[in-house]
Amino acid sequence: MIYDRFQQEAIDFINQGHSVIVCAPTGAGKTAIAEHVIEQSLHANQKVIYTAPVKALSNQKFRDFQKQHPDKVGILTGDVSINPDAPILIMTTEIFRNKILDEPQSLKKFSWVIYDEIHYIDNYERGTVWEESLMLLPNHIRIVGLSATVPNIEEFSSWLESVHKTPLKVIIEKNRPVPLHFRFQCHNKIIDDFKELRHLSFKTIRYSYRGKRSEFHKEAHPNRLQTIIHTIRDNNELPCIYFCFSRRRTEELAQELFNFDFLENTERDEIIRLFNELIHRFDLAHEPSASQMYPLITRGIAYHHAGMLPTLKEVIEQLFTSRLLKVIFTTETFALGINMPARSVVFDDLRKFYGNYVRNLKTRDFYQMAGRAGRRGIDAEGFVYSRINFHKIEFDEVKRIIFGEPERVNSQFNTSYATLLHLYEKYRDTFLEIYPLSYHFYQSNIRKKEEAYNLLRQKINFLRTFGYIENTALSPKGIFASSMYGYEIILSELFERGHLENFNETELAILMAAVVFEPRKNDEHPKLSRSCRNLMNLTENIMKQILRQEERYKIYPVSKMPYFHLANAVEAWIKGQPFNKALMETTADEGEFVRYLRMSHQLLREILANRLSSETLKEKVRHLIPKINRDIVDAERQLRAG
Repeated sequence: MIYDRFQQEAIDFINQGHSVIVCAPTGAGKTAIAEHVIEQSLHANQKVIYTAPVKALSNQKFRDFQKQHPDKVGILTGDVSINPDAPILIMTTEIFRNKILDEPQSLKKFSWVIYDEIHYIDNYERGTVWEESLMLLPNHIRIVGLSATVPNIEEFSSWLESVHKTPLKVIIEKNRPVPLHFRFQCHNKIIDDFKELRHLSFKTIRYSYRGKRSEFHKEAHPNRLQTIIHTIRDNNELPCIYFCFSRRRTEELAQELFNFDFLENTERDEIIRLFNELIHRFDLAHEPSASQMYPLITRGIAYHHAGMLPTLKEVIEQLFTSRLLKVIFTTETFALGINMPARSVVFDDLRKFYGNYVRNLKTRDFYQMAGRAGRRGIDAEGFVYSRINFHKIEFDEVKRIIFGEPERVNSQFNTSYATLLHLYEKYRDTFLEIYPLSYHFYQSNIRKKEEAYNLLRQKINFLRTFGYIENTALSPKGIFASSMYGYEIILSELFERGHLENFNETELAILMAAVVFEPRKNDEHPKLSRSCRNLMNLTENIMKQILRQEERYKIYPVSKMPYFHLANAVEAWIKGQPFNKALMETTADEGEFVRYLRMSHQLLREILANRLSSETLKEKVRHLIPKINRDIVDAERQLRAG
């Protein structure tokens, strides 16, 4: 195989035994480097870990590597455990971090860890998991980090070198093998001249009325979907990935395109045959959502978002890789590492929801999605369309998003109670000496370092106050909590007070779902049974005590409250009701309901594996797991079917 310059450079360093970080645009061919590490490890009779930020990417890599290396690939994602002793082990970063803390001896035979999308350390919600796994990584494991373009990659790699005291090689590639061509839709005109776009932005006339600013365009022609899709089709720029930042909008736009037909007769016959085969394989024949998708599929159109059934998303992904789907309306997760290139990409908007509010896109996020345009070895260039409405966004912001420097990768370090308990068990009162190993410490000024030290001390004080640490050792409650990442406080309080052991199966199932569930803006609270209200009152009273103490100790972010919106749906599900009947008991999307059931299953598995769970509790959990993890919820079944 002939490699590009940056690929060969990385492979040469890997062959010399060096850890490497490869920084290159989306679609440049970083996967070839990961494949080399895997081949080399197998040849040397060594084991390798591949870790990814999302389960969809983990699942795809499992299938890809399994085709190349049958029977030598395993996967661990919390709700899935297939071939866990395999020499190539794919896992989410959370599972990898947990193994470093809980079972370090299980990693002795691994020589390499591949971090796909290593810049995810910057993710506000989950980045701390990347940081913890990197700073606590056993010294015998070398790193291959694959990253999008990051301006401060040298700083990031210098931090890793300082922590592990071994040289780390950085390889940077700035050029894409398939260059991107940028176009814009503004006032319903398609333009590719940035100066003309600026001219259109000047046509906005601002008036002030009673101190309020309102905006009007002289040429108030709204951007129409048909205009941009006609252009893409007429220019022979299909297939197209159309990115939206709303689940509902992906469906609305797909239906709006219903009058288009992108398929030749032979293509239509083939996509119908393949769709029916996949629907049968994934047991979706009787699912209404699959039936609703069918008329769109026959025209070469589909949508894809997190609210859909995971198995139906899988069907859409496989149809897209077959190149029979011509236009797919999707949310941004479709861009995260999953190998789904197209000829063109459309941005419905250049603003998205970031954590707590809507703001303009980061340049790095824009290119993560734009990078799907242009298929290596097929296209001479990729085409990126941005729909611009100057009521919503300033011209300078459009320029910054597309032509600006990608944002720096910054630490999001915020160690969980479970991780702290592990570190305290190992290091006792010297646990604060671990903080200087963090990327946060490496990046921060004196004030921020002191704030971080103070937060760690306050968390330990909180854990002492609540009896997780007694004298200089973990209490039984502390030991239990150290293995319940993310939901350790509420579950450990219920464990210590004997409630977990005394709950019946229904109460346990409802509790697990309440602990993991995050309500959306307009989610309705269902009418609950008396026993469920009692359970809710019990957990809320405990959590109010917790939150008061966290406020007292100035701990942030505070522990998550349980929400019982799924209670009736979960009860119907574990009693054996069909999925669609159980779904009628909640306002959650079907994909959300499946995801929360899978997360509940994962929590139950953690309770089952916990060294302090009683045999009575374990027996109850063993009996409950198959009632939750059945049919469409069973993620292993989905993987084996795929």
